[in-house]
Amino acid sequence: MNDYHDKKVVIIGLGLTGLSCVDYFISRGVTPRMMDTRFTPPGLDKLSDRVERHLGGLNEDWLLEADLIVASPGISLSHPALSAAADAGIEIVGDIELFCREANAPIVAITGSNGKSTVTMLVGEMAKKAGRQVGVGGNIGWPALMLLNQPKELYVLELSSFQLETTSSLRAAAATILNVTEDHMNRYPLGMQQYRAAKLRIYENAKACVVNAEDPLTLPVRGRDSRCVGFGVAAGEYCLDGQWLQVKGEHVLDTGEMKLTGRHNHTNALAALALADAVGIPRDAGLEALRSFSGLAHRFQLAYENHGVRWINDSKATNVGSTEAALNGLKVDGTLHLLLGGDGKAADFTPLFPLLQGENIRLYCFGRDRDPLADLRPDVALRTETMEQAMRQIAGRVKAGDMVLLSPACASLDQFRSFEHRGDEFTRLAKELG
Repeated sequence: MNDYHDKKVVIIGLGLTGLSCVDYFISRGVTPRMMDTRFTPPGLDKLSDRVERHLGGLNEDWLLEADLIVASPGISLSHPALSAAADAGIEIVGDIELFCREANAPIVAITGSNGKSTVTMLVGEMAKKAGRQVGVGGNIGWPALMLLNQPKELYVLELSSFQLETTSSLRAAAATILNVTEDHMNRYPLGMQQYRAAKLRIYENAKACVVNAEDPLTLPVRGRDSRCVGFGVAAGEYCLDGQWLQVKGEHVLDTGEMKLTGRHNHTNALAALALADAVGIPRDAGLEALRSFSGLAHRFQLAYENHGVRWINDSKATNVGSTEAALNGLKVDGTLHLLLGGDGKAADFTPLFPLLQGENIRLYCFGRDRDPLADLRPDVALRTETMEQAMRQIAGRVKAGDMVLLSPACASLDQFRSFEHRGDEFTRLAKELG
């Protein structure tokens, strides 16, 4: 156990993760200070009265007096107040770094622009099927520090690029970068290589690296090495052969036995198998999990079906790459009514252009970035202010064989509390209008 006794600790950001950090330090005899840029952050009512708090901004005096700053992933390390603290030699970490210093079981670490939640949950299910005591969390589900409360044989963590920026003690038993596509460019002004560099930190000191054999940006800095095993649609030791999942030339599972559909989900399954193999999860347990796992909410989820029309909720598609994955290889008997829009986070939407061709597609573009999205194919695009307005237009046009797909390629916070809120609204309206 690390000793933080007599350390002056400041935690930036509350919510469930911030509270887990507060509890972590209090349990070790240290009462931290807490600050949040919001005046009423979630979890404020659960914060101990013992903890000094500063709300509505950052208290730079507190930061410069600190021995250790625990920063929320939501705040950029380039923030002037954090830059000043770093220049003063003050250590800045995140909750994942605190977790890695304490964890005494192997860690499977998963990042990527898209698919990381699905792969994280899949590996967790594989471990459970094998009878392992497993803790699953990080950027999904439980904050990592809360996983330390009960003994575990294995940890499976979803990690964002923001979390990896403040993590240096991770020594993963198996680590993967599933893919690297443009995302969070508002946070990475130097572009894709700066974003990729944050994700590459996951491989530092990793025992095994699971790389995307069809995405060179997922390779370690010095290229593929002896730690690496690859997955992909048509390349890598773990790949697809027709409708079969194939491992090193051997057919292991017919994808028709899986509840997950779509080529992107089948490659997610291959990545999960590779990670499970790397940490010794028996293959039969992995395949059992693949047969039973039905996917996560808001990730290409059938929200409603009536009169031959399918309404698909892919609200988790908060970036261009995720929408590309949803559209790649998608087969629709009738017309695809595609809902796009929200806050594009300064992304380039042009990679979607080739996937939006053909006569059987209509675009419905809403929210902050509706105009640049509609401009991809103005001949088939309708622009509305809100998603609900777009869906009411769609409801009068759909016929049997059509698909209505919410895969917005944008974050939701311009009009919704979260991508989950956006997906829930889509589902509610689909049932009302469909």
